Amino acid sequence: MPDKKHLHIDPEAPDSGGIRRALDIIRSGGVVVYPTSMLYGLGADATNRNAVSRVFSIKQRMETKPVSILINQKADIFPLVADIPDAARCIMERLWPGGVTLVFRASGFLPENLTAKTGKIGIRLPLHPAAKMLLADAGVPVTATSANLSGATGCASIDEMPESILREADLVLDAGRLGGGVGSTVVDVTVFPPKILREGAVSAEDIRKACLGGSSRG
Repeated sequence: MPDKKHLHIDPEAPDSGGIRRALDIIRSGGVVVYPTSMLYGLGADATNRNAVSRVFSIKQRMETKPVSILINQKADIFPLVADIPDAARCIMERLWPGGVTLVFRASGFLPENLTAKTGKIGIRLPLHPAAKMLLADAGVPVTATSANLSGATGCASIDEMPESILREADLVLDAGRLGGGVGSTVVDVTVFPPKILREGAVSAEDIRKACLGGSSRG
């Protein structure tokens, strides 16, 4: 991978110049490898259909599998979802930002290829300083799918990443080895009680406790 595409950043205090470079790429329809708390992700403008298609292509992901997104702050969720059930509000209040992806009914604002025509969208509020800086100035939601080939294990370091992804991404923000693991816990809040689709960084018990504050759909 050419050095100009591989940018080392401080995981605790990322250089603003590197983040601006990543933002310029995302705004122009490009794809960036960036760190989250656990695994590296593929970041693109989630409102740009062509950019989303590139993410699918780079991951070799089936078009029937939706891609989740990151937002900058809780208020950013409103134009992206059809509604916010009470249980979802409780989880957001208690466990965001962090390792929980909530699956909502999507609004018509997002491209169909992002949601794989499921009518649903997974959304998370990130914790990692680089991801937070990226979202703070992006002005759009950013794709949050892991930077791996579809079906393969997520990558906690750039050294583990397939060469094809490093070659096809427009920029790699390398923050060293990340926390690892299976990624975020994915919770479908379009049903009640909410259904855990994948247990990850946050335990099912913590999700259950958070949900106790929401007893009806909203």
